[in-house]
Amino acid sequence: MIYKGGCFCKTVRYELDLASPDDARMNICHCPNCKKFTGSEFGITAKIPWSTFKLTAGETKKHKGDNGSGGLLTREFCGDCGLDEPDALPPKGEFFTKYRAEWMPEIPNVFHKKEIKE
Repeated sequence: MIYKGGCFCKTVRYELDLASPDDARMNICHCPNCKKFTGSEFGITAKIPWSTFKLTAGETKKHKGDNGSGGLLTREFCGDCGLDEPDALPPKGEFFTKYRAEWMPEIPNVFHKKEIKE
């Protein structure tokens, strides 16, 4: 199954060639790093097999930083606007729920972890 996406300004375009939507591990992260990076209550992360990703137009900007548990996280995005269609693959869980804002409800029907390694 081919998933196409890219950035809001349409400069960066990509394709994901996944045998199943389950091959993408989409998660919501409430760690301070994701909150700061997105300027919101959470970030949405996608862990996919690198071999399934193909950049079809433009170039991404890369940012490396702590993932909230001491590991290194690399983010790639359009340097001008960000990425579109974040709801094509639904999340499987929430990480760092100990940092979830009190007003933010728990996402139903997914796993919930206070830390990454729990």
